[in-house]
Amino acid sequence: MRLAHLHLPHTTPFAHVSAIQQALTTRFLEHKKLSSPASQFSLNAALPPPPDPTIITFTPNPVYTTGRRDLPPSNTSPQGPDPSTLSLPPPLEPIRSLLTPSGSRPPKAEYHPTLRGGQTTFHGPGQMVAYTILDLKRLNLSPRCHIRVLENSVIDLLKLYGVKGFTTEDPGVWVADADADAGADAEKMGSGSDLKSKLPKKITAVGVHLRRNISSFGIGLNVTEEPMWFFRQIVACGLEGREVTSLEGLGVRGLGVDQVADQFVDTFVRRVNQDFAGKNGIGEKIEEVYPVMEEDLMRAE
Repeated sequence: MRLAHLHLPHTTPFAHVSAIQQALTTRFLEHKKLSSPASQFSLNAALPPPPDPTIITFTPNPVYTTGRRDLPPSNTSPQGPDPSTLSLPPPLEPIRSLLTPSGSRPPKAEYHPTLRGGQTTFHGPGQMVAYTILDLKRLNLSPRCHIRVLENSVIDLLKLYGVKGFTTEDPGVWVADADADAGADAEKMGSGSDLKSKLPKKITAVGVHLRRNISSFGIGLNVTEEPMWFFRQIVACGLEGREVTSLEGLGVRGLGVDQVADQFVDTFVRRVNQDFAGKNGIGEKIEEVYPVMEEDLMRAE
């Protein structure tokens, strides 16, 4: 099996990436329909090969997105002709002014409802977003295993920079607060009874959508501190009192999103091949990753 990697090197409108993702998932679903036992095509002609699994990595313009648990009252079209009528879910009502223009001032961020799992989060400059469009059956991945592969791929990537990531009962990938260990040591020495180890901070959001075992959406990994102001305006992922951080915030400086995108694809492929390829003779191994340009990917049939 070959895996296509589409990396969009410049800041890209979220709606544009969503359209690419939708075109790819439709292609996968159409192939599934052709290969179903009821399909006349499968009875009368040779079935074309399935589409290659694809990972899209990108950085969008500042955008708040909601998952299925935080959809607005009307999720058909969030933006009407009058900005004051923008349909927002309750978690985003307090920042309506950031999402609507005021005079000649454009909005600071866009809003897009999505069908991924989870609640409200932010994507934007300083963040590497990766969407995985895959047929989970070919890879022998259950929905839960798919989430675990995404999380473990991020944890493996963080390890490259000496950062220990982990999962909790809450979704996503987390890291210890930079001051937590020092606070814990002070408590042990009895020299700071008022110091308490801080809660972990979230460095990566995870949210996916599945239809007939075709996955879409994926992860958002904070590379620099640039997204932090936007996160502070909301209760990210509905987790009151929990903070977010970035690789830069943990002392890893000078990283670019392009570099982190390539590393995520590498760790994802290693995880799939290590944990699932060939298990029970079902999961296919990813033999090759090839870069693809947007125009070539959208032309492929």
